[in-house]
Amino acid sequence: QAEDGIRDAQESRGLGDVYKRQVYVHQLEQENREIQREWAGDRFEGMLGTSPQMQEVFNTIRKIGASEVPVLILGESGTGKELAARALHRLSPRRDGPFVAINCGAIPENLLESELFGYEKGAFTGAHARRKGRIEAAQGGTLFLDEIGDLPLNLQVKLLRYLQEQVIERLGGREPIAVDVRVLAATNADVQESLRAGTLRDDLYYRLSVVTLTMPPLREREGDAALLARVFLQRYADESGKKIKGFSKQAARMIETHAWPGNVRELENRVKRAVIMAEGNQVTPADLELASRYEKYVGMGLCKAREELERELIIQALVKCRNNLTKAAAELGISRPALYGLMDKLGIRRQ
Repeated sequence: QAEDGIRDAQESRGLGDVYKRQVYVHQLEQENREIQREWAGDRFEGMLGTSPQMQEVFNTIRKIGASEVPVLILGESGTGKELAARALHRLSPRRDGPFVAINCGAIPENLLESELFGYEKGAFTGAHARRKGRIEAAQGGTLFLDEIGDLPLNLQVKLLRYLQEQVIERLGGREPIAVDVRVLAATNADVQESLRAGTLRDDLYYRLSVVTLTMPPLREREGDAALLARVFLQRYADESGKKIKGFSKQAARMIETHAWPGNVRELENRVKRAVIMAEGNQVTPADLELASRYEKYVGMGLCKAREELERELIIQALVKCRNNLTKAAAELGISRPALYGLMDKLGIRRQ
């Protein structure tokens, strides 16, 4: 009877564990459905954002998507320029045609011409057969030229000729080939500076920039960093099978305040790493490899934190100015008597 009682208890615990797992899975599925419903209204052709800046981008893409005009997409690295180009393609009459992307800065200059325009058999050593270039490969669809500012000037001339005449010639060929392609281009460079420096031809710029679309940096998209971080967290937690509920309060605050110089790409990479590194059910600032310079002051209170910051800045100025008090005061933007008073107050010895 004792053995039967133990067996019944074990079975009961086993059924209880199964029930708990079922409840947990059900809760996860319900949370996932709620999140998907919440985000559905914020998604647009593979992009996500609730900020006014991104809503303006979405509206512009809607307006110009169905047109045939070239578009120049501007923005820092990692802001989603290719995503915008793909959205323009999907909203165009060419959506059933190919979308061909080429990064002009990632291909060696001596190979770039053949990549774009193709070549005939025997055009150069190693050209054993005819090959179509990226422009021809995009026939009936969209060609996306990323980092157009890195295109050599001689190829800018050839590209301009194509945009004007809609015909190309393969390397080693003499027969003009008609190609029907919509061209979209992008750059993370300062266009006006490129024009002044002569690295981007004026005539090509004006031909490509019939419409200009600017992708805002993540630091200017209020609320979007937190939204994107949650999306990436769910994606990579699901992929890894880890039970991570979200971000700690400190991590969430740092996501919202970090400058994100690498923009969305940096945010995604940090969250992906954080999912791998996280040991608990929440992502911490350490998991994200984000450290606030103000973290040491947390919990001090305003007066104590101000004193600590003043002490650090004064010591840094003294070290930089080799204990020359006059120069240190000038470095700090205060008078020498004011510096004396602060040093006495903070217990910093005069040397």
